[in-house]
Amino acid sequence: MNLKYLLLSLSLVSLLAPLCVSAQSISAAQMQQFKSLPKAQQEALARQYGVDLDQVQGPSGSNGSTVRQAISVVEPLQSDNTENGGDRKPTKEEQAFAEKNNGLQPFGYELFEGKPSTFAPVTEVPVPANYTLGPGDEIKVQLWGNENRQWSLTVSRDGTIDMPERGPINVAGLSFQQARDEISRLVSEQYIGVKAAVSLGELRSVRVFVLGETRTPGSFSVSSLSTITTALYVSGGIRHTGSLRNIQLKRNGKVVHTLDLYELLLKGDTSGDARLQAGDAIFIPAVGPRVGIDGEVYRPALYELDGATSLQDLVNLAGGLTAQAYPQITRIERTNLEFLRIIAEADLTKAAGKQARVKAGDRVSVASIANVTGQYIEISGAATRTGKFAWVPGMRVSSIIRNSDADLLPIADTNFAAIVRTNPETQQISVLSLELKNAIAHPGRAADLILQEKDQLLLFADNGKSNFEQGGEEGAQRFSREALFNKVVKRLKTQATPQAPQQTMTISGPVRYPGEYPLPASGKVKDAIVMAGGLKDSALMLGAELARRTLNANGVEQTRLQTVDLASAMNGQGNVALQSRDRLMVKSIPLFGATHTISLEGEVVYPGEYTFSDGETLSAVLQRAGGLTNNAFPRGSVFTREKLRQLEAQRLREAEQRLQGDLLGGKLEGDSFGGQNAQRVDEVKGLLDDVQSSRPVGRMVIDLQAVLSNSDYQSIRLQDGDTLTVPTIPQAVSVFGEVQFPTSHLHLAGLTVDDYLERSGGPTRQADENRVYVVKADGSVMLPEKSAWFGGRSQQLHPGDTVIMPIDVDRLNQLELWTNVSQIVYQMALGAAAVGNL
Repeated sequence: MNLKYLLLSLSLVSLLAPLCVSAQSISAAQMQQFKSLPKAQQEALARQYGVDLDQVQGPSGSNGSTVRQAISVVEPLQSDNTENGGDRKPTKEEQAFAEKNNGLQPFGYELFEGKPSTFAPVTEVPVPANYTLGPGDEIKVQLWGNENRQWSLTVSRDGTIDMPERGPINVAGLSFQQARDEISRLVSEQYIGVKAAVSLGELRSVRVFVLGETRTPGSFSVSSLSTITTALYVSGGIRHTGSLRNIQLKRNGKVVHTLDLYELLLKGDTSGDARLQAGDAIFIPAVGPRVGIDGEVYRPALYELDGATSLQDLVNLAGGLTAQAYPQITRIERTNLEFLRIIAEADLTKAAGKQARVKAGDRVSVASIANVTGQYIEISGAATRTGKFAWVPGMRVSSIIRNSDADLLPIADTNFAAIVRTNPETQQISVLSLELKNAIAHPGRAADLILQEKDQLLLFADNGKSNFEQGGEEGAQRFSREALFNKVVKRLKTQATPQAPQQTMTISGPVRYPGEYPLPASGKVKDAIVMAGGLKDSALMLGAELARRTLNANGVEQTRLQTVDLASAMNGQGNVALQSRDRLMVKSIPLFGATHTISLEGEVVYPGEYTFSDGETLSAVLQRAGGLTNNAFPRGSVFTREKLRQLEAQRLREAEQRLQGDLLGGKLEGDSFGGQNAQRVDEVKGLLDDVQSSRPVGRMVIDLQAVLSNSDYQSIRLQDGDTLTVPTIPQAVSVFGEVQFPTSHLHLAGLTVDDYLERSGGPTRQADENRVYVVKADGSVMLPEKSAWFGGRSQQLHPGDTVIMPIDVDRLNQLELWTNVSQIVYQMALGAAAVGNL
C-alpha cells in the first residue's frame, strides 16, 4: 500500500508543480487520482509544493459535493504607499491635480476604481426572459412526470441544440422565453405525461474592447449579459482625464450608443446602460469642460459640463445648498479674455443669478451664513450647558440658571458671577457683579439682574470645592477668574481712549484671588472684593490702601494714596468710588496665625511643645515647664536651632565639594614611591564618606545651669523651631578617633586626658598626638595643648566629655582644611549622638 502511495505521489508531481506558478486546468482523471490519496498525504504534498488544497479541489460542502467559489474579478485599486487594511491613498498625479484645484476632486470616478484580477466572465447575474441565445449557451431541461430525466444542451456553432430522440433544433436568435416555450411544446408532443422545466446553465462569453481614457485598456472576456458599466468595472474604471458624460459604444466601427454616467450616479437611471455584443468597443474620450464648486453645497467637487449649464444646474449637480448656505453671495472665479482670473458674484435667490451661465474653468464658491449675531445671551465657565441661548426682553439670570445643582458644575462658585455687557451703540463692554446664589434663591428680586441682548454670563470655579471633586483641579484652572477674565481685561485695555479711560483695577493682599480685574460697573469697593473671591480671615478691616494715578496741573501723572475704611465699604456704607487703574491693597493683620514653638525633651518636668510669645526667653519657658528633674544633666544639654542647622548643612556641602576636588587632584598625581599617595587617597575617601553621612544638627553651645541660676548670664531669646534636649546624668568619658580601641570609659575622678587615651590602647600610626582635643558635654571644644586654662593634657575630665584623637594630616595637602573638617564631623556626630541617646 505504501508503494502505491509513493507511485501516486511521484505521478502527481506533474499535477501540483505547475500550480506553484499559475492556476492551470486539471483533468478529471488527475483530480480523481489526487483525491484517492489519504487526507494527510494530500496535505503533505500541498505543503511541499506550496499549493492551496482549496485551489486544487475547491472547498467541499457538507454533502461532499464540490462548491463553486466566487471569482473576484476586480480588486480595489491600491498605490505603493497604501498600508494593509487602510484606505487607498491618492497617487502623486491625483495629489498634484487636487492641489491645482484647491483640494477639489473630480466627481464620480471612484465608482469604478479597481484593477482586473482575472479575465473570467461575470456570470452571477440573473438571465432576463428576452435574452437572445447564441453559440456557447447551455440550456438545461428537467423532465418530470412519467419520465424523469435531465438534459444539458449546448448551442452549437450553427445555432442548434441536439435534443435527444428528436434531433437538432435551431434556437440561435431566439429569446430565452421563446426557446423555453418551443422546448416545452416539443417535449409535451413527444412524451406523453411528461412536462419540462427549462433553464439556462453556463452562458457564453463575449470579448469586448475597452479603449481610451481607461485605467486598463485592452480586450476583456465578459458575460454575454454584460453591459457598458460591467466592462468599465472589469477594466478598472476611468482615469481622471476621461469623460463620464460621453462614453461611446462602437459596433462595426460606428457609434451605436452613448452613455452619460451622471444619469446613473445622480439619478440611479440605468436605462442608458446598453447590452454588449461580441466584438463591441467601448471608447472613453477625453474629459469635457469642467467647473468646480465648493462651499455650502452637499457634494463639493469638479463637475463635467454637458452643453450649456446654468449656475442653478451646477448647484443641483452638487446636491443642492446646505442649510448653512448664504445664496445671496455666490462667488465665481473665472478666466477672462486676457487670461486673468477675475471674481464675479451672483445672487441665487433671484432668477438672473440662477440662470447665469458657467464656463469651463470656473470656480464657484457658495458662502456660509454668519454666526448668530443677535437675540442671544452666552454662558461660559463652570456650567453644565455652555454656549449661546435665546434671549427675550425682560429675562433674568434665574431664567437660564434655575437650579444650582442641575445647571452648575459641582466646582462652581455660587457666591459670585460676572455679566459682560456690550453697549449696542459704542460696542464697548462693561462688567457687572452678580450674587449668583441670591439670584437663584430669590427670582425676580434685585439680585436677579435683568439680562440684555448679547450679555455674556461668566461662571467661575471655586478652588475650595475643586479639592473635593473629581477633575476639580483641571476645572479650577480652566474656569478660574484669571482664565475667564483674561480676554475681558484685554478688551477693556484695547478699547480705552483719553475720553474713556481703561476700566481695569488691581487687588492685592489677603483676598482669595488677587490679581487684575475689570472695574466693576458700580465702582464699589465691595463689588471689587467680591469679584476677587472675598476677604480672607487675615484681612485687616481697619483700613485698606488705595493707590490712584492722577494728573497734576502740568499734565504729569502722579500717585495719590488714600485710606479706605474696609469695614464700612463691605457694609455698603463707603463713599469711595473706584476709578481707572486703581490699585487696592488690603492689609493683613500683623503676625496673623503666626505661632512660635519650642520643643522641650528629656529630663524636663513637663516636656512637650510650648508656644511662646515674641521676645520670650528660654529660662521663662523652662519655668513654665516646671524646671528640670533630679536626674537632669544641664551641662550636657543640647540646644538646637533651625537657622544654625541650615548653616551647618551649607558648611557640609562646601566641605564635600572641596574634598571631592582634593580627591580628584590626588588621583591625577598618580601613585608615589612606596604607595603613600594611594594611602592618602584612601584616607581622603574615608573622610569624604564621613562628611556625606553626617547629619547637620544646628547645635548652639549654652550653659543651661547658668541660664537657670545666674541672672547675669546672657538671656537666650527663643526662635521658632528651637529644641532643647536635657540628658540624664552620664557616667562615661568617650574616646574616639585614631586610637587602637575607640570606646567609652566609666568616669573616675582624677583621670586625665592621657589616662583615657592609654585606656583606649593609645594612638594609631595615623594619629596626630599634638592636636588632641576634647569636646565638652555642653558642646564646646578645648585643645589641651594650647589652653592655659585647661592646664594641659594632665587636666582631669568630667562625665560626658569626649576625647578626640584626630588623624595626622601633615602628609596631606591643606592641613587646616582637614583639621576643620574633622572637627566639624566629630562635633556633629557627638551632637546627634547626644540627641539620639535620650
